Amino acid sequence: MGKEAGFTSMIGPKVNKSIPKIGIGLLGYAFMGKAHSNAYKTISYMIYPPPAIPKLIAMCGRNESSVAEAALRYGYDTFYTDWHKMLEDDRIQVFDNVAPNNFHAIPCIDAAIAGKHILCEKPLARTAEEAKSMLDAAEKAKVKHMISYNYRFVPAIRLARNIIESGALGQIYHYRAVYLQEWIMPNYHTPYLWRVNKEIAGSGSLGDLGSHIIDLAHFLVGDIKCVSAMTRTFIDKRPIHGSKNNGVVDVDDAFVAAIEFVNGAIGTLEATRFAGGHKNHEIFEINAEKGSIRFDLENLNELDILWLNDNHEQTTGFRKVLVTEHDHPWINYWWPQGHIIGWEHTFIHEIAYFLDCIVNNKSIEPYGASFVDGYKATVVCDAIIKSSIEKRQVDIKY
Repeated sequence: MGKEAGFTSMIGPKVNKSIPKIGIGLLGYAFMGKAHSNAYKTISYMIYPPPAIPKLIAMCGRNESSVAEAALRYGYDTFYTDWHKMLEDDRIQVFDNVAPNNFHAIPCIDAAIAGKHILCEKPLARTAEEAKSMLDAAEKAKVKHMISYNYRFVPAIRLARNIIESGALGQIYHYRAVYLQEWIMPNYHTPYLWRVNKEIAGSGSLGDLGSHIIDLAHFLVGDIKCVSAMTRTFIDKRPIHGSKNNGVVDVDDAFVAAIEFVNGAIGTLEATRFAGGHKNHEIFEINAEKGSIRFDLENLNELDILWLNDNHEQTTGFRKVLVTEHDHPWINYWWPQGHIIGWEHTFIHEIAYFLDCIVNNKSIEPYGASFVDGYKATVVCDAIIKSSIEKRQVDIKY
């Protein structure tokens, strides 16, 4: 199973002494800071033996009292309010960037110059141009670089990738994916925040949610050739907390796109934060020559599979596979079969994979998302925006 998960096993009576330690510096401390910190703390005793033992050296954030409290809570040795100072800390080998999108490019570029390996939350950047500058810096510095598309590390999705790689599905015809949330709808009275500000976020539902299903399109089907899209902003002003003024919403609340892949498959993408009744609803379906696969993030331990016979006739209908057997990706690190895992485990798998790539000098690709993959996703995001503005099909040029 160690081979399946992509980790290098270290077996022997002196295993604890042979495991290297890697210092972590984390920029950001909120939602994703919690998710990444939980992963770092869990890896050393659950992904066992771990490829490396993460040492939580420093956490960085602008608000001194908040970052100090978070660093204490999660067990970091120290904290900084200036990421430049954190990058000067020689105890840190990995720079983990979970800050808002406008703080992705420059800190990651400086981290590369400082010789730190880099893990960055998605989307990689606000624009493709910005993402390319990050990729160029990381490749020039010859550091490991990974973008946190954690859904690649859902066991059911990795199993889907394995099935596709085996050739069992044959030619792929369709990929359709949606990512639906509701938290920004009017009845939630959501105030103005950074995720609706283009200068900070770059885009709205497109980068926040759509980039995930774009990356999965690349991961499961292949490069996208062209897009034809629409975006929509339903509410263009929101109240600023603690003020009588409103802030202008200048990003998309929703988008839809028709896509064509280089390999001839076609597909559709949709993401919105205005889908009442949906908390975190990401689904995709792939239809192919010999069968179909579908997945629902809110039932992330399950994969629906349909097989066709040699006459392309449906034989059994979709059957539900509970992806908790010990020969399924990563499951041998967890519980007996039938005992499900959760969303937070994807970060544990992802970061353990990243540490293994660092320690054993492995390529991030194809199973992890490198900055190359992050850049490709931003190229598609930019093309979707361009298509919506110009009301035409846009060819993708990576």
